[in-house]
Amino acid sequence: MVAPRYTELVQKLPATVPFVGPESQERSSGMPFRARIGANENVFGPSPAAVEAMRAAASEAWKYADPENHDLKRALADLHGVSPENIVIGEGIDGLLGYLARMLITEGTPVVTSLGAYPTFNFHVEGFGGVLHTVPYRDDAEDPEALLDRTAACNAPLVYIANPDNPMGTWHDAETIQHMIDRIPSDTLLCLDEAYIEFAPPGTAPPLDVTDTRVIRFRTFSKAYGMAGARIGYGIAHRGLVSAFNKVRNHFGVNRMAQAGALAALSDRTHLDHVLGAVAESKRRIVGIARAGGLEVLPSAANFVAIDCGREGDYARRILQALVSARVFVRMPFVAPQDRCIRVSAGTAADLDAFEEVLPRAIAQSG
Repeated sequence: MVAPRYTELVQKLPATVPFVGPESQERSSGMPFRARIGANENVFGPSPAAVEAMRAAASEAWKYADPENHDLKRALADLHGVSPENIVIGEGIDGLLGYLARMLITEGTPVVTSLGAYPTFNFHVEGFGGVLHTVPYRDDAEDPEALLDRTAACNAPLVYIANPDNPMGTWHDAETIQHMIDRIPSDTLLCLDEAYIEFAPPGTAPPLDVTDTRVIRFRTFSKAYGMAGARIGYGIAHRGLVSAFNKVRNHFGVNRMAQAGALAALSDRTHLDHVLGAVAESKRRIVGIARAGGLEVLPSAANFVAIDCGREGDYARRILQALVSARVFVRMPFVAPQDRCIRVSAGTAADLDAFEEVLPRAIAQSG
């Protein structure tokens, strides 16, 4: 049998994904999870108005979606006080990161990120042959100064930072991020991932400046808006960069249901406020459960809490595996020293009841 003539790059890439989904783990174990609090999903769900809009749009699923995302772009532009020409919409931030990598990266292109930061960005960079240059976290947060220094040293056209950060939940204030933007070289693009910005305290996001060609800000409907399964997110940037996305994006990639749901979600501020309150309350309970077990927590501006297990990564992995074996789905950072933590997403009362029940046993079993 003759195999397809894969490119040399594809032949040397591993056939892996950044995250193993809870469904895969359930299939492997043959048992459903009692609590799904590991993927930073919004368990409180989308707006009822969004659900109804998606239900109505489903009856028209025989139609292709609007390839220009016209109505949603206008609504987002109004929300952020920019022009629709400054908005690009795609299949979640992950999909948009792939398009961005395609536009800026060829084999050997240097790209800068933090060691242990969001791995899907790395997945796209490596998929186009880019070479990752990483800097360590500082005090469990991404280090803007170190990222800038490494960017200058390797003349990278692309540098990534998330604010608030995933997987640690830490954050920088707007002044710090603006200082980073101000220092980005004129021919470098800062990819500023703000997936969790709705959960962050006031003063976290610097003002939008869509005249600046050196930065793109990514937002999503997956987190605060509770639409992770719909796969829809957007970028805010200079119109020249937004126009460049049209050269490579899948113009029919965002389906009708997702467009309709996102548009309705933007109009339901009451539900968004409910979610923010529920997440804050859930995080407070996670902190209490962790401390009752003798563990410490990191401050979080996201919809999850990083729990410091206080020892090396192998110990934290034993705790995580004990939780998963007891059918409580959580995750953890991949890289030391952040891998001394486990990461628990905000959950319902029932989710956290299960976590509270299982955590002391997991700690005891882990030695």
